[in-house]
Amino acid sequence: MGKQIQLNAFEMAGAMHNSHGLWKHPQSRRHRHYNDLSYWIDLAKLLERGKFDALFFADVAGVYDVYRNNKEPAIRDGLQFPLNDPAMMISAMASVTTDLSFAVTVSTTYEHPFSHARRFSTLDHLTKGRIAWNIVTSYLPNAARNYGLTNMIKHDERYERADEFLDVVYQLWEGSWEDGAMIADVERGILVDPEKVHSINHEGHYYQVEGPHLTDPSLQRTPVIYQAGTSERGKEFAAKHAECVFIGGPTNEKIREHIKDIKARAKRYGRNPEQVKLYTFLNVIVAETTEEAEAKFETYQKLWSAEAAKAQYGGSSGYDLSKYTDLDSYFEYKHTEHGQSRAASLTKDAPKKLTVREVLNRFETINRDHVIVGNPKEVADAIQFFFEDTGIDGFNLAHFVTPQNLQEFIDLVIPELQDRGLYKKDYAEGTFREKIFGKGQSLLPNGHPGSRYRQTHTTKL
Repeated sequence: MGKQIQLNAFEMAGAMHNSHGLWKHPQSRRHRHYNDLSYWIDLAKLLERGKFDALFFADVAGVYDVYRNNKEPAIRDGLQFPLNDPAMMISAMASVTTDLSFAVTVSTTYEHPFSHARRFSTLDHLTKGRIAWNIVTSYLPNAARNYGLTNMIKHDERYERADEFLDVVYQLWEGSWEDGAMIADVERGILVDPEKVHSINHEGHYYQVEGPHLTDPSLQRTPVIYQAGTSERGKEFAAKHAECVFIGGPTNEKIREHIKDIKARAKRYGRNPEQVKLYTFLNVIVAETTEEAEAKFETYQKLWSAEAAKAQYGGSSGYDLSKYTDLDSYFEYKHTEHGQSRAASLTKDAPKKLTVREVLNRFETINRDHVIVGNPKEVADAIQFFFEDTGIDGFNLAHFVTPQNLQEFIDLVIPELQDRGLYKKDYAEGTFREKIFGKGQSLLPNGHPGSRYRQTHTTKL
């Protein structure tokens, strides 16, 4: 069997995600039911029926407030607001599924590694090894102020902080407990062998953590590590740490370049490049006929919110589009401390130089270049071509109307991909890491920077 597509459902634990304005669609259920646990339970069951690898929860730590220097555009149209804590729903969704995994976004900028390590060990226990962590370094100005800072931490320093954060959690997950520490010896009255539990005594620039880890090792010890970012610093961080990397690009050629670059960097870190999977984003509008799919697209266009789209771009790039008034001037790159790959996407990474007018027009409607529209065969053809042409490993599937678009994809597109041998008909056994990389690979592989702590234990209690 040849290479098969890996698939995540791209979600947020709130009223809306990135389908700006589509909450107004009569079939949209999420803004009505996102606070209802049964909604998420039903979604998990649906995705497992579709053999999705994971339900991937994006997250933010504040309101998008760069556009018009104001929170109102984001709040008015529900741009990733209101938003709940995704980790709180995982146990319930895991209880009604057996194979669907769960990737949860947590920021290294504002969380603390000790409490984070315990939360994810707990989730990995309760899901029987079906947890992944999507690492982000938060960029919203409002997020910084929510955590007591006057200004955002600068872009590259956020990655320096993230590196140390990873070093701490690796010590807790991999080095603090030896295998076999839980002995439950009734005769000797020993539940946990103190000789096999270690303090980590981390004394770093950003963190001081004594340990030991409060939670015994889970099936994966370290959750599967996801990360997104195609800035120079982001790619370097991904090459060192990530097992699943999200990339974007305006062309197939650019996607191929990112794949080759990140795998080469991973090899320089002593990692096996085959232990790094690359994903990109996918958006599909499908119906039984092409005409029906096109009609859906036109309906979505009418409901689209350009203001929410501009607000999202402003927060992620640092560019306030309301301040660009010379419409015929070129939209030039300028350094920001926000997402640098997002800042470059319409400037130095764009296929051609764009005017301000052209940039603004891109947010007025759904960008057809980023959406596959058609009947099941047409959609499968487009996915297959992209998959085979770029060498990507999988996709984060977004959706305009939830759960309708996911239901349609599962019912109409998945069987077509399965018939072509491009998508699994059943799950592999084991933990999430085993499902991705193969049986017997529950733990971080040798060569990964976190694995070295399994060989060198720290201070005795």
